[in-house]
Amino acid sequence: MNLRVFRQALRWQRVKFVVVGLAAVGWGLLGPVVYINFSSPLKDLIDSGQLPPAFEDLLQFGSGNFFTLDGALTLFMQHPIAIALMAVFGAAAAAGAVAGELEDGTLEVLLSKPVGRRPLYVANLAAILLLVGAVMACLQIGNVIGLSILDLADEVDLGQMPLVWLNGVLLWAAFGAFGLAASVTFDRHAQATGLTAAYVVVNYFLEIIGTFWTDVDVLKTYSLFEYFQPGEILLGKWEPADLVILAVAAVIPIVWAVVVFPRRQLPAPA
Repeated sequence: MNLRVFRQALRWQRVKFVVVGLAAVGWGLLGPVVYINFSSPLKDLIDSGQLPPAFEDLLQFGSGNFFTLDGALTLFMQHPIAIALMAVFGAAAAAGAVAGELEDGTLEVLLSKPVGRRPLYVANLAAILLLVGAVMACLQIGNVIGLSILDLADEVDLGQMPLVWLNGVLLWAAFGAFGLAASVTFDRHAQATGLTAAYVVVNYFLEIIGTFWTDVDVLKTYSLFEYFQPGEILLGKWEPADLVILAVAAVIPIVWAVVVFPRRQLPAPA
């Protein structure tokens, strides 16, 4: 890994990280707040019979729900807003890391220096993983702040939080590795970003349709989001296979990039 490229990649993202990190802390804090304010009224409304039983299914997603504290924390980690925050680095930044430099005509200048293609790739991969891990940590910091303010910390096994962090990092490492593999494969930023965005959206769509349409719930098994189960981890019911599947999903595009990038011919600067 080239440390200069690694540091430069982090410097380019520093302002964006401050904004996203603060937003992640705020969003993580909302989980306990929503639970304390809406859990009991929603339970009473459903128990009253004024709403059809199927309505309860609409208030759940994956291992998340509005009716338990661990479920509420999970719901806010799997919510589209949380996914958008993670995707800033786990998808968008990864997809533009190399393709963006190639499109701008700066990659050739960089590679003309004593920087090999593999060290360049590894430096960008390390930067993406660090940023993804930091944003995931910000979400959890928000959770802990909210739990502490509302005196709910004793109702959650905070000792499981590091495992939740690992589960989330592996999920976005898989998406980030895919984005970076697309970045070293295509010549244009838009191509890499479009493919990466489509990959994330398709995975999320499969999770959503499998959750709300029970006849095709098998589709969830083809979504990487199905293997991000913070609620199960907080309850001590997590499956080690989930981490293995996400790790394999990250390794495959890494191997692709390590093999393809050094061998491909780069176009002349425009």
